[in-house]
Amino acid sequence: MIKDRGLPSVYNDTLAKILAQYASVAYLRETTKLVSWTCSRCNGLTKGFEFVELIVDVEHNLQAYVGFANNLNSFVISFRGTQGNSIQNWIANLYLIKLDLHYPDMPGAMVHHGFYSSYYNTTMQNAVLNAIKKAKKVYGNNSIIVTGHSLGGAMASFCALDLKIRGEAKNIEAITFGLPRIGNAIFASYYSRFVPQTIRVVNNHDIVPHLPPYNRFFPHTTYHHFPIEVWIHTVQNGSLVHTEEEVCDGSGEDPCCSRSVIGYSKADHLTYYGQKMSYY
Repeated sequence: MIKDRGLPSVYNDTLAKILAQYASVAYLRETTKLVSWTCSRCNGLTKGFEFVELIVDVEHNLQAYVGFANNLNSFVISFRGTQGNSIQNWIANLYLIKLDLHYPDMPGAMVHHGFYSSYYNTTMQNAVLNAIKKAKKVYGNNSIIVTGHSLGGAMASFCALDLKIRGEAKNIEAITFGLPRIGNAIFASYYSRFVPQTIRVVNNHDIVPHLPPYNRFFPHTTYHHFPIEVWIHTVQNGSLVHTEEEVCDGSGEDPCCSRSVIGYSKADHLTYYGQKMSYY
């Protein structure tokens, strides 16, 4: 069941489920099956995907891939999230990180240097740009959809903004899963202006979207999500229980959505739309 706040055209349930599978595939360890698109998750909703480029930064343990989805008539860029055996420490560190970097050419916009650096200060940015240019030569100047889970969602967000600013896409969309906060309210405002077709999916009590902590009393100096959040959660009405996909308001910090509950669950972070967001 989908519940919206007057923004019904923003969220496409079918598209989100397809992108969740693409985000899940990014966790594949056996890269030969990824490149040949023969892995166990490289079927169903992602069947017919035409692989273009695998991007691996060994030094920083980062991975992404680029290809063309015929059923979406779009390029898909998917970033891998946090390594499985380090996710507990990563979550613990999210409580402590501070806003400490000015985003270029956006006065007052601040982000965390770690999230920013994962995309901009590694091999990822140049590799993605080269892969998209390569793909355009084969498929033309199609729309681009960027996705990722957890840390992969943070890189996907910076990537979508980067591609838009550079004019690399006639149309760009970002759909992330379990995304942490990556910048302040001014950054969120800039981001939503450049990439208005953005969906942040949050699963139930997923702990990561609640981090780094938001402080409503200091909105300009605290971390702040950008819109639009879609909160997947269970609703009980008497003896009836159903899952609701709630399209939240345009603030990025809707107090009636995931902020209305305590984010405590690592298990909710590792599954989206039935797709496992973990190494395999």
